[in-house]
Amino acid sequence: MALTPQWLDELRSRITLSTLIGRTVKITRAGREYKACCPFHNEKTPSFTINDEKGFYHCFGCSAHGDAIRWMTDQRGLSFMDAVKELAAEAGMDVPAPDPRAAKKAEEQASLRDVTQAAADWFVQQLGSSNGAPARDYLKKRGISDATRAAFGFGLAPDSRSALKEALKKFPTAMLVESGMLISVEDKEPYDRFRGRLMIPIRDARGRVIAFGGRILGDGEPKYLNSPDTPLFDKGRTLFNLDKASPASRQTDRIIVVEGYMDVIALAEAGIADAVAPLGTALTENQLGLLWRMVPVPILCFDGDAPGQKAAMRAAMRALPLLRPGFSLAFATLPAGQDPDDLVRTRGAEGFAAVLDEAQPLVERLWTHEVAAGPLATPEERAALKTRLLAHADAIEDADVRHHYREAFREKLDTLFARARPDRGPRVPWAPQPQRGGRRFAPDPRLQPPADETRALSRTGIDAPYAAALLGGLLRYPEAIRRNEEALFRLAIPDSGDAELLGAMLDIANAQEGLDCEGLLAILEPMKVYNRATTLLRADGMHFSFNRRLEGEEADAAREIALRDLDEYIGVLVTQPEIRARLAEATADFQRTMDEEGFARQQKLRAIDKELTRRLAALSDSSSQ
Repeated sequence: MALTPQWLDELRSRITLSTLIGRTVKITRAGREYKACCPFHNEKTPSFTINDEKGFYHCFGCSAHGDAIRWMTDQRGLSFMDAVKELAAEAGMDVPAPDPRAAKKAEEQASLRDVTQAAADWFVQQLGSSNGAPARDYLKKRGISDATRAAFGFGLAPDSRSALKEALKKFPTAMLVESGMLISVEDKEPYDRFRGRLMIPIRDARGRVIAFGGRILGDGEPKYLNSPDTPLFDKGRTLFNLDKASPASRQTDRIIVVEGYMDVIALAEAGIADAVAPLGTALTENQLGLLWRMVPVPILCFDGDAPGQKAAMRAAMRALPLLRPGFSLAFATLPAGQDPDDLVRTRGAEGFAAVLDEAQPLVERLWTHEVAAGPLATPEERAALKTRLLAHADAIEDADVRHHYREAFREKLDTLFARARPDRGPRVPWAPQPQRGGRRFAPDPRLQPPADETRALSRTGIDAPYAAALLGGLLRYPEAIRRNEEALFRLAIPDSGDAELLGAMLDIANAQEGLDCEGLLAILEPMKVYNRATTLLRADGMHFSFNRRLEGEEADAAREIALRDLDEYIGVLVTQPEIRARLAEATADFQRTMDEEGFARQQKLRAIDKELTRRLAALSDSSSQ
């Protein structure tokens, strides 16, 4: 399907963003913009702004940002194409026709949805019939009300090899097989997949039936049976109850992941609507992506038995490479031998909420798991613990998050293995050293506090010349803005004018793809930050490669070097204030404890700070090479 940038821009221009958002969020006018309490996180003071002229929204609290299409995907939970189609219908635009193969595939999927919906309707009818009495009794014993039964679309598959096939005979047999309703084997007539089971529809994010889960009534194996993967259903890309939990999560600012769909239903019966479940597999990367689109830190609440805890650790291992600033997992552990249904029956929704309140961050779950994995009596066993923990940290692809995990594990190891020392009275931060000029004592150099510039940097942000060099580089190479968006949002720029310029560039880069320097300046021209931008483009006193004007035959190669240097420069600017803040804390701790571990930690941070300073100097020198 050919959706050109021009067509998408036309679609955005025909949608009034404030009207679209105002349908589900209470908004108020604030000058030329609108304000609201952010729908993506809980807040009491509005920090969510909507700008119709620029066609984007932005939250200054959680950094949620996007246009009309992004609103439909993030807030409504639609896929990109579903969002485009819905907005196009509202705007009176025709979506460009797909190529013939894509059109045929879409037509086939629509037909398969007719099959699954017809099957769901028939299953519901069977549950309500006289044949469904045992299944209805089972639901009552499980405490599932008629309202919950209707909301989730419970049905019944009779214990027959051909009842569904006969009921859906208006559809070709091949289509019934392709939708997963029938099983086809060689030399046999296709027969019903689900027999003698309580049926639970599995829906996509838009609430359309795409598959089923069936729980056996009586004895037999398997206890639970799901539809196979079909053109409609990919179990690794689907979460049960996503269609209901996604809007509920916007009210609670959380999403709960439990082990199975009966757990989800039990929680819904107790009034907890923001729960989802994987479908017979460990959490996949795609499912984690769906969860992170709803909330930054989903809560995994698995059973307290060994299989449940193994499932939690598998999810943790799968998530580690994908972590990024602000996005992680939390883990709530149920009492041993209990599942969510047991807990809400005995302790109610309040008891379940209390378990959620005790949820551990991912870093704590990894720590407790590895510490409990074996004895720690010998040096070799302690070294093995350290190796396992640092291996977890090294699995994280984001450099900043990886660094903080390594530091967190090292601090925990230091505390766990701290040696007991005899009390020798208060320590004095002076060491006797012979000195020229008759002085008997000199300050111990290990105890010197961070330099003034270190404290100032951690407190007030990056220096003005470094900020100027950064802004000048981003003006020359706007493509670096989107690539480093999260890092740039974390930068503290003291000068309000420069901070405003950076904010404007971030907004523009989010709204416009494929920007070059001239295009960026054209958009900035009506703004008050334009004069500052042109001044920065003329200044190259910092001598960084990304502040130089490129000319001549070697411009392409120099451009690649400049972009590489700019990415590295941004990384240093973000990391160094954090390292210096930690160095100040480590120095204060060492002055208090005077132990060797504290000294080692202080010196390590000092070495990292020196290395970052060296990298800045090297980047400056690289422009002249």
